[in-house]
Amino acid sequence: MSEVVEKKAPADYSADSIQVLEGLEAVRKRPSMYIGDTGIKGLHHLVWEVVDNSIDEALAGHCDLIQVTINENNSITVRDNGRGIPVDFHAKEGRSALEVVLTVLHAGGKFDKDSYKVSGGLHGVGVSCVNALSTDLKVTVRRKGHIYEQEYNIGNPLYPVKQVGDTDEHGTEVQFLPDPTIFADTEYRYATIAGRLRDLSFLNKGIRITLTDRREKPVGDAAVGHVDAEGYRYEEFFSEGGLRDFVQYLDGTERPSLLAEPIYVESEKGGTPVEVALQYNTSYQENVYSYVNNINTIEGGTHVGGFRSAVTRVLKAYGDKKQLFEKAKVEITGDDFREGLTAVISVKVAEPQFEGQTKTKLGNSEVSGAVNTVVGEILTQYLEENPNQANRIMDKVILAAKARIAARKAKDMVQRKNVLGSNSLPGKLADCSDSNPEVCELYLVEGDSAGGTAKMGRNRAFQAILPLRGKILNVEKAQEHKILENEEIKNMITALGVTFNERKSLAFGTDDEGNETGPLNFDKLRYHKIIIMTDADIDGSHIRTLILTFFFRYMRQLVDQGYIYIALPPLYLVKRGKEERYCWTEEERAAATEEIGRGRPETVNVQRYKGLGEMNAEQLWTTTMQPATRSLKQVSVDSAAEADHLFSMLMGDEVAPRRDFIEQNAKYAKLDV
Repeated sequence: MSEVVEKKAPADYSADSIQVLEGLEAVRKRPSMYIGDTGIKGLHHLVWEVVDNSIDEALAGHCDLIQVTINENNSITVRDNGRGIPVDFHAKEGRSALEVVLTVLHAGGKFDKDSYKVSGGLHGVGVSCVNALSTDLKVTVRRKGHIYEQEYNIGNPLYPVKQVGDTDEHGTEVQFLPDPTIFADTEYRYATIAGRLRDLSFLNKGIRITLTDRREKPVGDAAVGHVDAEGYRYEEFFSEGGLRDFVQYLDGTERPSLLAEPIYVESEKGGTPVEVALQYNTSYQENVYSYVNNINTIEGGTHVGGFRSAVTRVLKAYGDKKQLFEKAKVEITGDDFREGLTAVISVKVAEPQFEGQTKTKLGNSEVSGAVNTVVGEILTQYLEENPNQANRIMDKVILAAKARIAARKAKDMVQRKNVLGSNSLPGKLADCSDSNPEVCELYLVEGDSAGGTAKMGRNRAFQAILPLRGKILNVEKAQEHKILENEEIKNMITALGVTFNERKSLAFGTDDEGNETGPLNFDKLRYHKIIIMTDADIDGSHIRTLILTFFFRYMRQLVDQGYIYIALPPLYLVKRGKEERYCWTEEERAAATEEIGRGRPETVNVQRYKGLGEMNAEQLWTTTMQPATRSLKQVSVDSAAEADHLFSMLMGDEVAPRRDFIEQNAKYAKLDV
């Protein structure tokens, strides 16, 4: 395949100005078109493309073991025990089918319905894109008693496919090293890969997936996960219960379930396999995760719409039949049926229609009816056969309705104080003069003292300061009306300029049709950079986590759009005479001490900044607020399911899981004593 790219028009615009990119050149010229971006997400997308090929073999019934290894040089190896990519001669291309798959876009077995009935990678560009964006790639195929291999450099084969041995095993092994000229950061994140592989094990029960990190051996026995026989970090993911286990993992023990066990169904309607697990817990959030052919459809779609419609329809009919809502004297809405609901929806669709290239929203209309029917049948049966569990669900629904009414009153109070409602801003907000949200920044600063320093040091044109008093409410443990009554949260909502939609619930989610929606309207958002700036100590970290919990639970649109940042004030000032240097890490401090001290560290003065208030306005501006010199961390979510699990564990009521997490991760902690 080739891609035609139009160059920037020169003075003499002619046929010579048109550049034709052959083969994989198009991928290297415009990598973001194929893998989303060339940042850390795009880097990990290479892994997903290769792993998804192995998962497709599993979906076709030919694979039950997938092994992923992060190698010493940060390359990735993915090995499965599937059928192995065909290596025989491809008549049309005049070369081995293996080489065709690795070097030609839109080439693969995914277009042959007899080879793969369902597949996550439908465009046929996956492994060829990985090849194009890797400095080195080696593929080894074990197939029909023989071992074959071929190596590539930036997508170009170094030699024809050759047979290198015999074997009784079968499968494909791909090892690749990302091209550092394409990716700014080529260091793989263990937690990111582990989270994705864990999800895949739940979504494909009975398949064993392993992850080994050979870059560094953990110290001691406090390492996250386990270690292999050689002492390297290692985890194995395997689920017999599938989505049942997934739902229980998401809730853990931090959100105690109202049911004895999850409600589960696996069925097929109209040729669409449907698998759903759901349970109700004591929390106040709704957590619904949806997948199509193992692809996380973060924007929902018709399968989510069918699920929500079934839940609302069946529970409302049951409550009306028992006259429960009439006795409670409350009016129920669709949102009330979903408070405290955790669910995972997985469908397998032969020809999925995704809206947009990102595959984040399913558009197949027939899937809605299939999911609606399957979920409706199992939920109706469950309520009739389990009256005690049904009463618990109904009690939760009625409690949610009453809390919603209280939250509505609190919401109205916030709305009256909103910038659009009464043209008033929080009294402590020092706003900026520019009104263009694309250039405006809002600093959420810990404490009045640091807030005052930030106000003096800022650029008033585009930087606004909102001091926060103490620790905001932990929204993980609070009902909506309590959240909206919290003064600091009200100030943040008002300062941001967001307004409430007609939707009654504060929680982020999708509507009954599966369309992404939320309680808040961000059309009038006043800042596109929201920067959390707290002290570099335990309390500062806690406050930052509380704020992030609020944004993740109730303003996740801002996180998804990349508007949330964390400021990184320096930890040290290293000074000798008039020579000084700010340092953000212990390593930088040691290096600066050595360089400035010129071998005499006793002549160097090291100041440790524990609070923002210890810096004057000029220092704070230079180190933390000046766009040309500051460092910011952009907050993103690689896996919403994993993030949901972590927030529940770290910020929920249960202490035991939090203690276990601390014990496992203690060696990674940075103590300041």
